[in-house]
Amino acid sequence: MPTTPLLSLKISALLPLLFIGFLWLLKLIETLTGLSLMEFGIYPGKVSGLPGIFLAPLIHGSFAHLVANTLPLFILGTSMIHTYPRSAIHAIPAIYLLSGLGVWIFARPSYHIGASGLVYGMMFFIFFIGVLRRDRLPIALSMLVFFLYGGMIWGLLPYDPSISFEYHFFGAMTGIVLAFIMKNRDPRIPEKKYEWEDEPDDVEDPIIGDEWRQP
Repeated sequence: MPTTPLLSLKISALLPLLFIGFLWLLKLIETLTGLSLMEFGIYPGKVSGLPGIFLAPLIHGSFAHLVANTLPLFILGTSMIHTYPRSAIHAIPAIYLLSGLGVWIFARPSYHIGASGLVYGMMFFIFFIGVLRRDRLPIALSMLVFFLYGGMIWGLLPYDPSISFEYHFFGAMTGIVLAFIMKNRDPRIPEKKYEWEDEPDDVEDPIIGDEWRQP
């Protein structure tokens, strides 16, 4: 598989930053105006809940909820766009929409909101595609997010009725499936080579290597 330079890190960070900025602006407007956007989330099984597939990731129940998603969205979004640009242009919208569709079909009857499904989808996508392609940097970044937010694995289980584990689960499953589908879409990441790696193995040290031959 051929290699190619990665997409610029600054360009890769721009889209996640714009998305996160919009989330914060929306939450500030909601707070300052006293509005509640909860009813625009996904309500499973109801036709009126279908628009939530598009809107729910933009809505957060509190600033703490938004803060919890902000750093993972930035790290994972930047990493995914930077490392797998050809996949990201399709995978990120797919995770966004398919995780919500899974919630609308299978989740509990309640409003489901937040960008956590997107976070889980990107994390599992990056980790599994990194494993399949043996790309060390994406694996390391996804593990960094996992260790920074060690409770994320528990988010896949129904341990807290106030948390949409369904959003997390369908985001993760979507990310895994897409990793398998798109594993060969991007060129392989060029590995950094060091000068010593190009030196022939049989070169003797001019000072020490031959010193034993001297009388």
